[in-house]
Amino acid sequence: MNVDIAVTKTCHHCPLIEAELKKLGVPYSIRYMEDDVEFQNKHNIKGSPNILVDGELVFRGMPAISDLRAYFKKKA
Repeated sequence: MNVDIAVTKTCHHCPLIEAELKKLGVPYSIRYMEDDVEFQNKHNIKGSPNILVDGELVFRGMPAISDLRAYFKKKA
């Protein structure tokens, strides 16, 4: 499973998402929209944060932590 967190460099939600994914043991990478406009355009990303799994946008905006946990526990 390939997880990307697509955020702006000033996104205050990113540390929360990172902490939860670490707790769940989910490997991820950070994609900064300022540095990757092509990725941003490809996925029609307008805001921050966004979570993509295997190239599919699964969360747009900050998800509830319970939704994030439920999604990744189901994927495990």
